[in-house]
Amino acid sequence: MKKSNICGLIALMLTVIMVISVAVSASAAGSLSKAEIDKILNTETDTEKTSNAVTEAVAKVYDSVVLVRNYTTTRSSSYDFYWGFGFGDNYGGNQGVERLAGFGSGTVVTEYGHILTNYHVVEGATRVTVFDGETEYSATVVAYDQDKDVAVLLAPDVKLPAVEMGDSDSLQVGETAIVIGNPMSESFFRTTTVGVISSLDREIRSQSVDKYGHRGTTTNTMIQTDAAINSGNSGGGMFNVLGQLMGIPSMVYRGTNSLFSNNASVESIGMCIPINVAKEYVREALEKYDAEAVKAEQDKQKKENDRNSTADDISDKPRLGITMTTLSDGNTAVANGVLPRGCLVREVEAGSPAEDAGIKVGDIIVEVDGVVVADAGSLQREILKHEAEDIVSVKLYRAENNPLEAQYINEIGDGEYLTVDVTLRVVAKPAA
Repeated sequence: MKKSNICGLIALMLTVIMVISVAVSASAAGSLSKAEIDKILNTETDTEKTSNAVTEAVAKVYDSVVLVRNYTTTRSSSYDFYWGFGFGDNYGGNQGVERLAGFGSGTVVTEYGHILTNYHVVEGATRVTVFDGETEYSATVVAYDQDKDVAVLLAPDVKLPAVEMGDSDSLQVGETAIVIGNPMSESFFRTTTVGVISSLDREIRSQSVDKYGHRGTTTNTMIQTDAAINSGNSGGGMFNVLGQLMGIPSMVYRGTNSLFSNNASVESIGMCIPINVAKEYVREALEKYDAEAVKAEQDKQKKENDRNSTADDISDKPRLGITMTTLSDGNTAVANGVLPRGCLVREVEAGSPAEDAGIKVGDIIVEVDGVVVADAGSLQREILKHEAEDIVSVKLYRAENNPLEAQYINEIGDGEYLTVDVTLRVVAKPAA
């Protein structure tokens, strides 16, 4: 065959190939079949292959993390400004205004409704609730330690699975850390972040105030992680890949001071309280737990909720027998850390349960039966839960000099916390 014929044949074949290619391209660009389209779009992911220890752990504990809300009640009254301290009688007759003071996270740790959180999440609250994504439930602080920044709540109406607590002493640097909490409240409810354990046994020292407002200094040993911890994560859970609760994230130490020196700008440094530190307070809460008493209290609260909150009819209820006023952060002495928040006793009735127990004018009541009382209304509600002849434990702060008699803050001096047992009786005067 001549060379020219061979070249012509090759040229013809190339032309045919190009025509066919153009035709196929046109077909692909403009006339795909449904089967071809479905093949591209109808894909599947094998979750068995994408699942790992982290996803399995999160699925195990996800529903056990709740949102904790801290409500406070402020009361308006006419104050007699006594030497700038603002000691006025705002007991009774004044309507309180409740506001959401803060929020955080918590983790259900028992089938009975015990929830572990940070103390600073519930600090100063007159009412605490927990939210499971659908319903808000009442909760009570049943064990706590301000210095360790740990609190245990009891919300018996919450029916969520309890997590297993691990052994934080077994943690290893580099181990996976899974944090679940509620940054920005319910807007980012049950957010999961993952990192590693960055360091162990970090000593965090801070100057702050105790749970009543008195200044103090503490040092806590904490777990460092680079898992993202944001405002609202406080009190939530830090889990290992087994789904065990290993720590409590604590972005804000003491509720007011940053964990980091001079509020320095840092990234990927979070601190968690070891679960082994918190177990002591879970044990305390469990040892005090009484299922029958909880049920009875639930029934009682349903019947007396309005009565206990409004105090419209309390003539047959026991009282301490005092006249008092609220000491809040707005008080100069409290704002300066000289006195704690609480209820300042202005008068003790002769022959009253308070007098019999040794409560004096100038004392500041800060707790009743382990429940922090931030104002006169909360103290009244705690007392109204009881019947005559009940014995209640009252914790109070007694300054070196009676605050009511001091002309200046520096005249008050130091003081101490005391605990007295009060046997309640019905008294005629509507005091406490």
